[in-house]
Amino acid sequence: MTYAITQTCCNDATCVAVCPVNCIHPTPDEPDFGRTEMLYIDPKSCIDCGACADACPVDAIFPADSLSAGQKEYAAVNAAFYEQRPPRPAPEGGPVFHAWDAPSFRRVLPADFAPIRVAVVGTGPAGMYAAEDLLLHTNAQVTLVDRLPVAGGLVRYGVAPDHPATKRIGDTFARFHTHPRVRMYLGVDVGTDVTADELAAHHDAVVYAVGAATDRRLGIPGEDLPGSVSATTFVAWYNAHPEVAPDAVDLSGTERVVVVGTGNVALDVARILVADPEALAATDIADHALAALRASAVREVVLLARRGPEDISCTAPELLALGRLPGVRLVVDDHDPRVWAAVAGAAPHEKAALLRDAVRERVEWTAPPGPERRIVFRFHSAPEEMLGGAVRVTGHAGPVEIPAGVVLRAVGYRGIPLAGLPFDEATGTVPHRGGRVEGRPGSYVVGWIKRGPSGGIGANRTCAAETVGTLLADAVDGALPVPSGTSRAFDRLVRGRARQVVDARGLAAIERAERARGEETGRPRVKLGTVPELVAAARSRRRLLR
Repeated sequence: MTYAITQTCCNDATCVAVCPVNCIHPTPDEPDFGRTEMLYIDPKSCIDCGACADACPVDAIFPADSLSAGQKEYAAVNAAFYEQRPPRPAPEGGPVFHAWDAPSFRRVLPADFAPIRVAVVGTGPAGMYAAEDLLLHTNAQVTLVDRLPVAGGLVRYGVAPDHPATKRIGDTFARFHTHPRVRMYLGVDVGTDVTADELAAHHDAVVYAVGAATDRRLGIPGEDLPGSVSATTFVAWYNAHPEVAPDAVDLSGTERVVVVGTGNVALDVARILVADPEALAATDIADHALAALRASAVREVVLLARRGPEDISCTAPELLALGRLPGVRLVVDDHDPRVWAAVAGAAPHEKAALLRDAVRERVEWTAPPGPERRIVFRFHSAPEEMLGGAVRVTGHAGPVEIPAGVVLRAVGYRGIPLAGLPFDEATGTVPHRGGRVEGRPGSYVVGWIKRGPSGGIGANRTCAAETVGTLLADAVDGALPVPSGTSRAFDRLVRGRARQVVDARGLAAIERAERARGEETGRPRVKLGTVPELVAAARSRRRLLR
């Protein structure tokens, strides 16, 4: 028996570190790490020890012979990766256990080095991987800062509610929230409550992990008409983000939704729109979103792609999952002869081949959607104009108007400038070298604000390792500015400016409140959806102490 990695793989690579036979690839030191959609177990090398499954933070690894019906194909997916990969030389020192490399401690400070104070702005995966690296490898004191009164970032507000296993990575990060060398300041906006200069004046270094907070624009006429919504807003809406109102998305009277894009976010959006609301009721989806989906008339979601199926931008695991939705048909619009030719001609390991089981149909867009729920891929169709109730797209035989009550733009995220830091408008990132912000000693970046909106949760681990390595090298070289303020002075400064600061104990109170609300309705949690609700829950522990 062998183990197999399945859809929810986060590319964290924790499993790689514990494998005694080096059968999980690509590893962080291999060129294709971060470029593959997931990690893969070599069935010929796996010895069935189960160490990888025990270490996996998102429960993505299972014995191949116990995979569920919807997961069985992942055994073949894992094996296929090694069929395309050049064979590795046999390890020296024995036929089973490979020889370990010499220990390497690249991200450490000398034993006699005085503790440094590092502020990490942002508590999503990028920020928490940086904090974890600092806490595990050094004696640094870490200040966690987030503009929202609750931690989590992308894990809390970006992962789809029907992917609960992926959300479990948050448990890994949560253990550092109460670390004895961590101070937490949630509900503090850097740039408003405190400036970047003030933050730097009280810390030896500052790591910015602020992500990509807005969406890319299409740049077509009608993009701002009613009914045109960014996927950024839609995802935040169904995840109960406190900065997105419950009425930000209106699905009433809408039978068809058009989603521009075919990346993982586009697939998440499509899946949520046609999923059985009663299945979603067992997740942590926002109450207002669940109510809207229960009342929704949406039966068809159209995914628009500028290019053909050979260039589809989602990952293979997400595309596989889309074809297994109960009660939902997957359709490929056969409007262009290039589309099915690409599907039929795709090699078994190519993503286009995964569409062969989809229904091939020439869709008549003048007719309303039928009674069934379905997701339609329309390739070689770029949006030209939003018309209010429809979107005009390119087609093989000329422009086509597709009626739609809502059009969701899912063509990527984009970083926004942060006061006090340089910013590259072309890339939507902060200019840096190895994570070191250009022209600002002691300031660093990690995650999407560093490299752009690419890579999943686990990609932030290696990204953080690079940034932390740069920071520690600067510390050893004496290149970090000497802070003028103390940690106590920073505490007074923050609490004097931001009146609704939430600390680790307040965060724990929010967690208890949301889980208690969930227990009442048989759900894992019911999220508090406004800043006042979150702050009130955080302060409730004070009342209990009295």
